[in-house]
Amino acid sequence: MKKYSLMILLVGVLLLSACGGGFKADTDWEVQDFSYVNQNNEKVSLNDLKGKVWIADFVFTNCETVCPPMTYNMTQLQKKLKEEGITDYQIVSFSVDPEVDKPEVLKEYISKYEANTEKWDLLTGYSMDEISEFAEKSFKTIVADDPKSDQVVHGTSFYLVNQEGVVVKNYTGIEEVPFDQIASDIEALIEEGK
Repeated sequence: MKKYSLMILLVGVLLLSACGGGFKADTDWEVQDFSYVNQNNEKVSLNDLKGKVWIADFVFTNCETVCPPMTYNMTQLQKKLKEEGITDYQIVSFSVDPEVDKPEVLKEYISKYEANTEKWDLLTGYSMDEISEFAEKSFKTIVADDPKSDQVVHGTSFYLVNQEGVVVKNYTGIEEVPFDQIASDIEALIEEGK
């Protein structure tokens, strides 16, 4: 009888842990404090994003390779979130070419995509050294000038940031983007924060 009771208890514990797991973070990277300007020349800081779940990436407007598909994929993610009825989020794209990507250039760039810019800040207003250091410290990714061209070498991930400003997951931003998983993770984080 004791063995039987122990087995039932064990099965119960396993079922509970499988069902009530909630959101599982893969990373624990604290985003460094920042205050930059967006495509509307408005200040956006880490403090402004506190309490919100956000997705970040690194792009630039003169990019000839990965940025157009990344930006397109981010618009597809926005559509998915809209379909799922998820509204309490923000997208933040950091420019890795701040000398060229002034607010008006970023505004022109995003206007070529079907994007809800009320929920999408494209940021600039810092030096190349600043964004390189910020990307490395906050997102564990590279941002570096390509010495052979006018292009910039940078990571291609989408980063999920929680309400406290901690990067908790990252996903591919180019091919086979896991839209369903990202939407599900955003929803789980929002629920957890309530």
